[in-house]
Amino acid sequence: MTNTMLFMLFGGMCLLLHGMRLAGEGLQLAAGARLRQVLSTLTKSRLRGMVVGTFVTAVIQSSTATTVMLVSLVNSGFMNLMQAMGVILGADIGTTLTVQLIAFKEVFDYALVLVGLGFLLRVLPKSRLYQYFGQAVMGFGFIFFSIKLMVDAMVPLRTNPIFTALIADLGERPLLGILIAALFSALVHSSAATIGLALTLALQGVMPLAAALPIIFGANIGTCATAVASSIGTSAEAKRVALAHVLFKVLGVALFLPFLEPFARLVALTSADVPRQIANAHTLFNVILAFLFLPFMSLGARLMGTLVPDAPEAEGTFRPRYLDEKILETPAMALSQASREALRMGDIVSDMLRRSIETFAAPNLEKIEAIEQRDDQVDLLDREIKHYLTKLSQQNLTEEQSQREMVILSFINNMENIGDIIDRNLMEKAKEKLYKGANFSEKGHREIVELHRRICENLERGIAAFASFDVTLARQILDQKPEISQLERGFRQNHIQRLRDGYRETIDTSEIHLDVLTNLKRINSHITAIAYPILGV
Repeated sequence: MTNTMLFMLFGGMCLLLHGMRLAGEGLQLAAGARLRQVLSTLTKSRLRGMVVGTFVTAVIQSSTATTVMLVSLVNSGFMNLMQAMGVILGADIGTTLTVQLIAFKEVFDYALVLVGLGFLLRVLPKSRLYQYFGQAVMGFGFIFFSIKLMVDAMVPLRTNPIFTALIADLGERPLLGILIAALFSALVHSSAATIGLALTLALQGVMPLAAALPIIFGANIGTCATAVASSIGTSAEAKRVALAHVLFKVLGVALFLPFLEPFARLVALTSADVPRQIANAHTLFNVILAFLFLPFMSLGARLMGTLVPDAPEAEGTFRPRYLDEKILETPAMALSQASREALRMGDIVSDMLRRSIETFAAPNLEKIEAIEQRDDQVDLLDREIKHYLTKLSQQNLTEEQSQREMVILSFINNMENIGDIIDRNLMEKAKEKLYKGANFSEKGHREIVELHRRICENLERGIAAFASFDVTLARQILDQKPEISQLERGFRQNHIQRLRDGYRETIDTSEIHLDVLTNLKRINSHITAIAYPILGV
């Protein structure tokens, strides 16, 4: 091959990859956030999941991008493995659209027109949506123009006996063709690019269908590499999604490999044009696999669970569960995940408050220290959620999303303050009571238990109001404030009266008793503060 031919092939391949990146990114920017929500909400049944996967991938033109989104969604808890497996099967069908478009020879004549139209859409309109679509249109123009460049570059190969012999050898040694195509697809992160290269050879009459089939199979396997890489460091469930994608492809190729000749004859019936046959083979392979594996998804999910068991949390480690930075570009989902982590923080604080009364009823140093350690977890979640929301604030948030962000920040601030009051004040008083060996009077203990119960109920009400953004519950919290304040004042006066009456237990525990009442009232003030942002006050 001459230097000119090599340069044209290299430049054409680079332009093809650049065009696919532009088209994919443009379409994802135009609809990516919406498509994430579609994926997480419209995939309740396996068949519906397959249809949604086909649609989403047909729109963004990348099964790799769809699978990476699935890994992220499953890792964040928006989807389960069964839902994701159905979407994967559909995604593999949707991604064949690009190859089908390339197989139309007529589009090459309009390649530069698409580039020009895409450029105008990017620079003239002020609307970002038009700019994103312009990027996608320009990307498709580059794809078609790159194929034309490579087709023209390969004209001399039609009469090169060495090259034609090598291509013919791929048909006779399918495993070699599968390996080469898999490695190339993994390298360029695109099965469509690999099959597009095979199409350019077919357009010059160099690549027969028999040699193209192993390349199609290998390209389908190689495209799994990006999804596998994206699953590193994620949950076991997310790793199962990536593994399911790999196994679908590998098992599919293993099933088709013994039937290459019958499959080639079937594909030949669909068109007399070899490039179209190659595109149809790619589509048929994925459609047949989807309907073949769809009935066995439950079995597949169990198999994934066996192959990738849940990793036990390392002893002594505590970390956020839901703060997935891969979904920060989708603010609605990121806010949902931050809310879930904040609710986890609220559950820890609620548990600390419930258990705190036990340390006064029956003082025990181990119980006190266990509650103090829980506050370390609250502090960690407070830092991590704030860090996550700081990153999220760099995105373009709507007014409603900004309000939700402020509600989350207010909630975690108040939870962190309640945790500190329990840790630094209530638990210190519990220790003091333990070391003194003193006991509350019977009436005094009942009053503290009653105030504690009312405040625990109010905290549960506050957490529920935050979780559901419930205005009615938020108003109930505000209604409780004067009642609890009056109850605390009444109990304080009762205690002072017992002091006057000379109760020995009351005298011995007076400082502790009054401080406990004060700190419980402070906790209720922070619970009340949860309601204000929900009410827009």
